[in-house]
Amino acid sequence: MSASHLDPKRFSKILVGVDDSPDAQLAFRFAMNRAKQDKAELDIVSILEEDEINIYQALNKDYIQNKRDDLEKHLQGYRKIAEDFGIKKVETFTAEGDAGETIVKDVIPHVDPDLLVIGSSSKAGVARYFGSQASYMAQYSPISVLVIR
Repeated sequence: MSASHLDPKRFSKILVGVDDSPDAQLAFRFAMNRAKQDKAELDIVSILEEDEINIYQALNKDYIQNKRDDLEKHLQGYRKIAEDFGIKKVETFTAEGDAGETIVKDVIPHVDPDLLVIGSSSKAGVARYFGSQASYMAQYSPISVLVIR
């Protein structure tokens, strides 16, 4: 086998999911390092999960809009960290719904990355204990998935 067959794959567009869990923080750091190494674009996504909002909050348009605004502002902090780290092109995205399904079915087709980097567990709920979001994305994603723990 020639050396060219053993060259590591380079990625041009990396999508990382963040939610402030320790595993997501590790995933973000890994994605930044890989994006810098590969001179890749870094796309950062966070999902406003429906199960974190009760029915009364869901009916309040101001509450939902404030949550969206807070999430977007929070993502701008991630963008600044990535840009300060030296990544040339950084984009942020927010979406709503079940994190795993939303990233696989909506975000990936829209963003068109070639690598998804995620933490192994989420910040809250039952999914935190079973890693079901990470498992879903690893199983159904149409692109390579790197699960960080």
